[in-house]
Amino acid sequence: MEIRPVAHIYTAFEEKFGIPRQSGRAPSLAGRIVFEPEFRSPEALRGIEQFSHLWVIFDFSEAHRDGWSPTVRPPRLGGNMRVGVFASRSPFRPNSLGLSSVRLVGVEHSEREGDVLLVEGVDMLNGTPVYDIKPYLPGADSHPDARGGYADEFAGHRLEVELPPALAEKIPGNIRAAVVECIADDPRPSYQSDANRVYGMRFSGLDIRFTVGGGRATVVAVERMDEGASD
Repeated sequence: MEIRPVAHIYTAFEEKFGIPRQSGRAPSLAGRIVFEPEFRSPEALRGIEQFSHLWVIFDFSEAHRDGWSPTVRPPRLGGNMRVGVFASRSPFRPNSLGLSSVRLVGVEHSEREGDVLLVEGVDMLNGTPVYDIKPYLPGADSHPDARGGYADEFAGHRLEVELPPALAEKIPGNIRAAVVECIADDPRPSYQSDANRVYGMRFSGLDIRFTVGGGRATVVAVERMDEGASD
């Protein structure tokens, strides 16, 4: 079977660092799903606005590699403990397929792009290929008593985020909440704990720098990347 993208999703992230580890962890993080020309039939979306959430099947396009490994090392486990690839959500998989649940905000019509899906709670890189979209069905897809295995230990982990007012003003208001949510999700690998280290997250044309110590992330710089922000 050959599969090809039906769409691409456009988000604020041009690189992997900072992207939430799972969909829904940054509820304000928006995306636009733009269909490929051959799939831009309005009939293909008939009834979709009746659903509040969608499943998005996508390509971990930056994780392609020759061959595959039966085990992976999840960053949340410190990068040292190995688990089976099929017991993980690692992007390094035999077929590099990802699955995310996103909130459907609405359908926007564009003369150039056709009907575009506006979604929130995304966890995908800008330009990620999308292979399929399906409605989320709460009666079938939600299992409140499910066990989360080793991931349960970290499910509630969040950082407090200190964003000084002077730096907050440099972040457009419509993306400020998403920036805070992404930093609060703690994008660092678990083995990095140096309180003096400055981390950089590139988000919607901004280079956002922060430190982490004592369960708190402090934003220390916000610069536009087109103004010479460096790595």
